[in-house]
Formats: sequence, C-alpha cells, structure tokens
Amino acid sequence: MTTVRTRIAPSPTGDPHVGTAYIALFNLCFARQHGGQFILRIEDTDQLRSTRESEQQIFDALRWLGIEWDEGPDVGGPHGPYRQSERGEIYKKYSDELVAKGHAFPCFCSAERLDQVRAEQMARKETPRYDGHCMHIAPDEAQRRIAAGESHVVRMKVPSEGVCVVPDMLRGDVEIPWDRMDMQVLMKADGLPTYFLANVVDDHLMGITHVLRGEEWLPSAPKLIKLYEYFGWEQPKLCYMPLLRNPDKSKLSKRKNPTSITFYERMGYLPQAMLNYLGRMGWSMPDEREKFSLAEMIEHFDINRVSLGGPIFDLEKLSWLNGQWLRELSVEHFAAEVQKWALNPEYLMKIAPHVQGRVETFSQIAPLAGFFFFGSVNPDIRLFEHKKLSQDQVRQLMQLILWKLEALRQWDKERITACIQSVVGHLELKLRDAMPLMFAAITGQASSVSVLDAMEILGPDLTRFRLRQALELLGGTSKKETKEWEKLLAAIA
Repeated sequence: MTTVRTRIAPSPTGDPHVGTAYIALFNLCFARQHGGQFILRIEDTDQLRSTRESEQQIFDALRWLGIEWDEGPDVGGPHGPYRQSERGEIYKKYSDELVAKGHAFPCFCSAERLDQVRAEQMARKETPRYDGHCMHIAPDEAQRRIAAGESHVVRMKVPSEGVCVVPDMLRGDVEIPWDRMDMQVLMKADGLPTYFLANVVDDHLMGITHVLRGEEWLPSAPKLIKLYEYFGWEQPKLCYMPLLRNPDKSKLSKRKNPTSITFYERMGYLPQAMLNYLGRMGWSMPDEREKFSLAEMIEHFDINRVSLGGPIFDLEKLSWLNGQWLRELSVEHFAAEVQKWALNPEYLMKIAPHVQGRVETFSQIAPLAGFFFFGSVNPDIRLFEHKKLSQDQVRQLMQLILWKLEALRQWDKERITACIQSVVGHLELKLRDAMPLMFAAITGQASSVSVLDAMEILGPDLTRFRLRQALELLGGTSKKETKEWEKLLAAIA
C-alpha cells in the first residue's frame, strides 16, 4: 500500500500568512490520519522577492503553531534539496525533455510583442492568451538562436478545444474548457522554472500522493494535469480547499484583516487556540464541538467533512475561542504563558535600556512604556493635527510610510529610519515632520521613548497594524487615492 505523502510549498516573499498555516494544517492532518508523511518545500524561484529571513519566519511561525514536518530544508530528508532555487539543473533536464518530445517549445517573443497581442485580443473581447507565434519555429533554428544567446522562455503546448476533466476530492469532476488555458511559460528567461513546472516535477520526484491546495489554483489545474500526461507520470489526488474570507466575504487580505501568523503571536493569542480556529475553517468535528486540540483533529479528521462555503476568518470569533482556551488553563500555566508572551527576560531587556533613564520610580514604567504590551493603542485623533500638513497630506504621508514598511524584510532601526526618510525626502519634508505622527500611531502618546527604537522592538507586525489602525481613524484611503499614491510610491527610491 502506498504511503500517503502531502506537502506545503510556501513562497518566502513576505510575512508568514494565515492562509499558508491553514493549508499546512489540513495537509498535516490528512497525512497523519493516514499514517503518512508531511513535507515542507520552499518555492523561492522568485529571486527578486524571496529572502532567507522570510523563509525563517515561515519555519518559526508554523512551529509556534505546533505544525511540524517530516522533511524540509531545515530538517533534511531523502528527497532534497527542498528549496527550488537549489534544484535548477533538475528542472532544466525535464524542460529539455518536454521540448525534445514536442510538448513544449522555446519562445523568443519580446514583452512588447506579448503586450500588443494581449491588447488586441482584449479589444476583440477574446481571452488573452499566447498566440503560438514561436510554436512552429524549426528545432534547429531555435537551437541556433539559443546558441547565439538570444533571450527566450520555454512554453508548454496546450489543446485549443475540448474540455479537461479535473478530478477534485471535494467537488468531484470539474470540467474546464481548454480554450481558457494559455501556453504556460515553464522556464523563465533567467533559467528558473515557473510554479507549474517546478511543482509537477517536485511533487513527482518527492512522491507526493495528495495535493491539498487553495481553490484559487483550480482554474489552472488543466495545465498541471497536462504536464503529468506529457511526462507519463501518475498524478497525485487533487483537493482544492475553500479560500479564507473576510467577514464581508471578500478574499482574506491584510487591508481588512491582519494576515500574518506572527501578528497573532505578538497580540497574545495562544498557538493552540489559533490552530483550533484554523481547523474550524470549513471543517468540523463529528460532534460539532468548537474547542479541540491538534491531536483530536487528527484523530477525527475526514477530508469529506470540509465544507465548500468560503470559511469566514472573524477576529471576534478567534478572540472568543482564545478566551475559552485561556480560562481552561491552570492559574500557574496562565501566569507562565503571560511570562512567555511578553514578560520574558529577552523582551524586557530590549525595553529596559530605553526606559531606565526616563523614570524615577518603577511605578512610572507602565504609563511610559505600557504600549509595548498593548495590541491596539487607540490614539486620540487630535494627536494627528499637524502644524505644517493638512489632514489629507497627513494620511498620504502615513500611507506611503506604511507601504514602504510593508515591503521591509530586514527589520531594524536603521532600515526603518531609511524607509521613513525616503518618503519624507520625496515629499520634500523633514524627518521631524513625520515623527509626531509616528509617536501617535505607534505609542498612542504625544511623546515617549524613542519611537524608532520602539518600532524595532515591537516588530513589523504590531508596527504595521498600529499604522493601519491610525489610518482607519483618519478616514482610510479611497480607491482613487490608492491609485494615485501607489504611483507616487513607485517613484520613491
């Protein structure tokens, strides 16, 4: 009997997302319920955005939740390497095989030509897709152009008519017309694979038997199925999980809900409660109980109990569930968890140097530095009244700073300061014009310890969350402003 093997394959390009944890949890439970193995693989072929810092954050966040893997970049295993950036030669071999078999072809089209073709297709109200321009270039001519150093990608061939039947464990057979499919790029001009080729090759070579992934990937499933067919490989069983949604039913996004796992750790949620809540996203225990442990979820897990209605990620419900977990702890355990969360020596030692020179008694510490232990700080809106800037200019300045900080992967005082300076410099302002606004948003006070030091200590998640809350307090950002200000952001060095 084949051993069940599942995997999670996150991209290390940002904060560790609750959606990643949700899909990881269901893959873990499915594997464990069948006595199988769960693998973590890193999809870091986007070399511009992938970072080792982000990768480490993924490891730390999943482990904080209690999700462990049997094989992966940090634990090793018989099917390594487990980073796609270290598997380049493997993908090239299989890409070459597809070209040799006539299932794929080198494409030399420029970005300008592709944009033009798509614009013309859209003007005719057609589905934008590659027009097959390079598909009929003779193999020897293609090789000559490649040998001459001409930039190219490798594209797969796809049928232009008929339907592909996608067997989904939750929905049954799903029919998707081939005329919706593009001739997918498999190898980019930089010699690295795209998601489609890398996933199929890795899942096959790593013996993955079941792929549980988000339903946003269902429309492109025919391309993956066709690749398995081209290689002559047995495809894994496919399961497309319902997407997490905001309370207004829109796709979960950081603009409406904090999406970073680390945010919930810093806010003081218990990992057991967080995992419990993710387990309730579209799934339920046979007895419908709300509170259950990972071990209980694994024991009773049945993939057929997943509901296809988009599960709502509701902060109020999560907080309620966290409260249930907190109240069931012994007083000793409760006190130990509080200590571990923020009253631990490591965190206190970061704060102490900034407080010591500003107090005369210990009783003054809480009013001065209490914000280090808050989630929200609820500043008075009058703190954002600016001598030099209008309310619209204040919102613009804060939104641009937030966007710059959202893109910051290495979080330290020097880089935080550089982000703020780049924005104020572009707007022909001074750092001192921005700092009162930062004090208000981050500390909830007009003055306190150095706000730049505070931002470093609080970390990216709480810092960004408080800036978002301050912007909401000031009226948020309209769609029109967002478009205009994003153009401005692109011009900031």
